[in-house]
Amino acid sequence: MLPLPFVARRFHRLAVLALDPVLLRALGGVMLPAELGPGGTERAVAEFERWLAGYREGAEILHGYGSSEIRHTGPSPALRWSAQLIELDSAARRIHGAAFVTRDRVEREELVRAALGAAPAGGLPQVDRAPHIAVGLLAHFYASAAAHDLCYEARIGKGTCRPLADAPKRPLPLARRS
Repeated sequence: MLPLPFVARRFHRLAVLALDPVLLRALGGVMLPAELGPGGTERAVAEFERWLAGYREGAEILHGYGSSEIRHTGPSPALRWSAQLIELDSAARRIHGAAFVTRDRVEREELVRAALGAAPAGGLPQVDRAPHIAVGLLAHFYASAAAHDLCYEARIGKGTCRPLADAPKRPLPLARRS
């Protein structure tokens, strides 16, 4: 008999492999800020894919400064997220007679809104706790350094090290897209 963690990792790996990268990028085109452009959206989706591929159920989470509480990651979201991505495509085919990736942005947005239904409004959850893959993708992006840079329109580089001599200097502005 296989140990339970081994079985969970195997199901996780199969679910990650089942995610259609083209479909995931089409979802990213709807969920992520248009200011990213195609290249930025591609990078954000690829980083999300890497994060999900590296997800380990039950791994210890770094705790906050001064906290002694030790927390662990929950069950892999990959199984439910892969099913949700397939359901988005199925809904597009059922409603519009064509695949999700072939629909225009407005129709894809409508499909995502319908899939999210009456999801509670509020802040973004932890990525692995997102109830839908669309929310997980968005939560992952907004936890990134690229999101902070975009929000402040400056090269802040959250989570990166800068030399102390650069600390008092104002971050450089982001290059404007043409």
